Formats: sequence, C-alpha cells, structure tokens
Amino acid sequence: MAKVVVLRCEGYDEARVASVVRKGIDTLGGPSAFARRGEKILIKPNWLAADPPEKCTCTHPSVFKAVCELFIAAGARLTYGDSPAFQRSETAAKKAGFSEVAEKLSIRLADFLSGKEVFFKGGVQNKKFAIANGVLDSDGVISLPKLKSHQFQVMTGAVKNQFGCIPGALKGEFHVKVFDAFDFARMLVDLTSYVHPRLYIMDAIVAMEGNGPRGGNPKPLNALLFSVDPIALDATACRIIGLDPESVPTIKAGHDAGAGEFRSESIELLGDKLDGFIDPSFDIQRKPAKTRAKGLKLFAQNALVPKPYITAEKCIKCGVCVTVCPVTPKALNWREGNKNRPPAYNYKKCIRCYCCQELCPQSAIRINVPILRRLFLKKRRGAPIRLPAA
Repeated sequence: MAKVVVLRCEGYDEARVASVVRKGIDTLGGPSAFARRGEKILIKPNWLAADPPEKCTCTHPSVFKAVCELFIAAGARLTYGDSPAFQRSETAAKKAGFSEVAEKLSIRLADFLSGKEVFFKGGVQNKKFAIANGVLDSDGVISLPKLKSHQFQVMTGAVKNQFGCIPGALKGEFHVKVFDAFDFARMLVDLTSYVHPRLYIMDAIVAMEGNGPRGGNPKPLNALLFSVDPIALDATACRIIGLDPESVPTIKAGHDAGAGEFRSESIELLGDKLDGFIDPSFDIQRKPAKTRAKGLKLFAQNALVPKPYITAEKCIKCGVCVTVCPVTPKALNWREGNKNRPPAYNYKKCIRCYCCQELCPQSAIRINVPILRRLFLKKRRGAPIRLPAA
C-alpha cells in the first residue's frame, strides 16, 4: 500500500514547521532513507512566479528551510531551485524568500536556465524531454509542491511540480504540442517518472483556492503531507478539499500508467486523522476536465471550451500575458502595438492553455465558460434555461 503522512501544522512559524517536517520524514524512515551521506540532493520547490510568500504562489520558505536543515544534518550535499515560466530562477528565489535561507545554510542555486535533451525509455506517451542541468547534475530530488487550484489541470500538486524541471522558455512548447488536458497530464506523469523524486512534501499549510495557480486566494488548511507516491499524495490532498481525485487528469493518468495509487483502500494514512482536515468549502473547479477530440474545429472550440478574458480595470498593461503566450503568431497581443490599452485575444489562435491566466500578476485574467456550454450543461441536468437579459 502507498503511505501518505498527514500532519497538522498551523502557520509558518519556523520552529513549528521544523518540528512537523521532522516528524513527517521520520515517520517514513528518516532523512537517511532518502539520501546517503555525500549524495548531491536537489531540493525542488514550486516557484511559479517571483511572488512573496504571503501570496501563496510558491512553496513557503519555512518548509524549505526545515527540509534543508534535516538533510544537511544527514550529510547530504544540497542544491535548490526551480524554473519559473518567464523569470530567472534568481529573481524568484529572492522574491519568494528562499535566497536568504539558502545563503545562511550555504546551499547553492542549481542551474535551471540551461539543460539537455534526454530519452526516457519508460515514457508511456512522451519519451523525450529537455531537462534542466540542475536536475541532471543531482543524485536525487526532493520535491516540495504547493497545493493550489489550477484552471487547466484542476489542481496542482506533487505531479505538476516536476514541470519546473524543464527550463522556462521550453515549457511553453508543451502547451502548443500537447494542448489537451489529458494528454498534458500524461506528459506530466512521464516527466515525473523520469525525474523520480525520492520524496514529496506538500505545503498545504496555506493553500490557494479560486483563480489559481497564481491569481487565487490564500486558504488555510493547516496541513503538511509526505509521501514517496505522488499520485497517492495528490489524491489525499483532493480528499482534504472535498474533490474527487478522478476528476484530476494527472491522478487518473498516473494511476493508469502505474505511477501510483489513488484509491482510498490502497493508501495507508499515517499521522493525524484525515477527518480533521477536510474542508469542502475549498473553491475549486469540481467538474472533471474534458478531453478535446482530435481535429477539434475552431468554431466548436470557441463555442464550448472555456476561454480566458481580461478584466480591464485590473489590467496594468505589464505585458506578461503577451510574453508567455506560447503560440506563433501570438493569440494575445497589443492592439495595433498600443501598450496603453489591455492586450486583446485572437480566439481563433488561442489553444486554451491558460498560461496567460496562470501567470498574470494582477489576477486580471479569468476563465469564462461560453454560453452555449452553460446552456448545454443546464439542459443535461434538466435545469431551467434562462437566457441573459438583452
């Protein structure tokens, strides 16, 4: 059976976090079970963007500090890092509060700017990846995901965290090549199987709900989760927020690929009782992600697939959304080059990867469900159909 440790941790007080992290790792065998003395171990947090800890975009630095101190004491040689979508690792490390911790502990920032192409024989769908040198140069990886809602994959956790092992500029290519949510999930599972972190420690002390994974709202769940099985860990996190694990593409794809367990009867829960953490009020998309048929016509995509839109009054015209749009030519761009107005979408080119929404620093981009889809869903449920007023 897969083992998942769930422990209560209220707040990010460093001493409290350190105590809980030690207990969680010791429950699974202690630091020596995951790193031998002298091994090069990469600590891989979630740095989606260069945001301060209070925004809950990134793994909290107190969790990082506690993990590092334990593995340093065990004799491991540590590096740390992640690849944000469009910023340098150094920028994210400093803004997210990691640089100061790393300097005090003499931990070097790993190279996530460049990488090499690798062939993964065991890949179910994807057998080639460009992997950051910081990952390839290590003997093992400890993954520190953050529990957040996600508009494309429903939730982001242990499996999704390995996407940061691909150097920043190259991640956008996957959104172009693999735009279906389930195919994308299979890619993430193959990537996770290749990187094969030795241990996952999820920061769910304060998670992110709503318009995640960057523009949502902090939601205290007061939990730290530990496991060597990323599917079991993500499934347990889903149960805490009242979400059906099978509605998350990475969980279903991971189980189908033999990468882990999601069924409750196949998971041994250790630590504190799960009932004390469950919060069904967590704001997250609860409908399962929909697959997209091959060769989906553009008119059908525009009519049925949720689309991103910009809330003009929140937009500060920073251009991040334009920068991260992965398609060529851009599906989102300045109107006639005028940077004094919000960028505009060309939905005929938009592949619905939601990179723009994911990385907007002002939460100015949200996801709109087209009216035809809303009407269709209401009709299927037998609910009365009410057209909006003219």
